[in-house]
Amino acid sequence: MRHRKKTIKLGRVAAHRDALLSALVCHLIERGRVRTTLVKAKAARPLAERMVTLARTGTVAARRLAIRRLRHADRVRRLFTEIAPAVGDRQGGYTRILHLGRRGGDGAEMALLEWTHYTPPAPRKRPEKKAEETKK
Repeated sequence: MRHRKKTIKLGRVAAHRDALLSALVCHLIERGRVRTTLVKAKAARPLAERMVTLARTGTVAARRLAIRRLRHADRVRRLFTEIAPAVGDRQGGYTRILHLGRRGGDGAEMALLEWTHYTPPAPRKRPEKKAEETKK
């Protein structure tokens, strides 16, 4: 029986699973949101929340623990300097999962994992054509 077993195994061995979740959280730190399957988003969310909690303490020991888990010092630096101050005094719930529907190829449930304070960039506007160009 799987009572009180929290680990989502994702059909991978432990090292592969750790690398996958680390890459997802690093991408989330870098871009602010990540599009992935629903199951992977649910597996990566606790790690992302834990890393923000570590970053809020701001100690050298916390930074070393985060680097050991995420394996990218530049992403950890951004986590500690930009993301942790942005969440302020919030007591957890730093990420959200938005359901996107099913993927066309295999029908897997897709989701967006993003920070709760994330605001997407404004869409780029196309340069307007001048009246002279439209006549030609």
